Amino acid sequence: MTKNKTMKLKLLSAGLAIALSATVLSASAQKSYTSGLLTLSTTMRGMDMQMKEYFTPDSMATMFTAGPANIKLLTDAKFKSFVVMVDVSAFNVKKAAVYTPDEIDQVLSSMPTFTFAPTTETKQISGFNCKKVVATDNKTKKTYDVWVTNDVSLPTSATSKYYAGAGGVPIQYTAFQKGPNGETSEAQFTVVSVTDDKAPAGTFTIPADFDKISKDDLEAMSRGGQ
Repeated sequence: MTKNKTMKLKLLSAGLAIALSATVLSASAQKSYTSGLLTLSTTMRGMDMQMKEYFTPDSMATMFTAGPANIKLLTDAKFKSFVVMVDVSAFNVKKAAVYTPDEIDQVLSSMPTFTFAPTTETKQISGFNCKKVVATDNKTKKTYDVWVTNDVSLPTSATSKYYAGAGGVPIQYTAFQKGPNGETSEAQFTVVSVTDDKAPAGTFTIPADFDKISKDDLEAMSRGGQ
């Protein structure tokens, strides 16, 4: 084989390698969602369960089933509004607890605030390439492992407010909830999938057949007060 032919083959091989690399990089490029559906798995009271979260740039609706009740949580990206909807068809109960601005501030103030420390640990979770970030609660100094990804980007309405500075979209993390007696509980969440499914009409509104109640009324219901 002549020297010129050898050189041409080397150049061709190099060109193919570059083309293949570009294809791989293109395939793994970040996908950006402006609206869609998150599916999450968690455990509640020892039972495995799934949640669905429809999101847009300014709203989020989280839906799940707890016993005979279908629950929906409605909020906006800035967390200026918050509604808990409870539908128990077996007992003809349809309630929508609308939180006041002061009550929302109280809930937010009870949540942890974090300082984040990236690590070099990586793993795949639900098909997402994730890296571990250690989150330290500034109040209690307790630490939590948060697995985030940069495979996708989501609007702020679709991600946990307290993990906004974690350096990616949280895929596996600890969530916090304030209970009816004022206690804060923890639960582990894992994002199972992200799709661009559109929310059905009316997802982010309170239907006319729901009775609007207060946060106190909802907590009384949770304690078995009515």
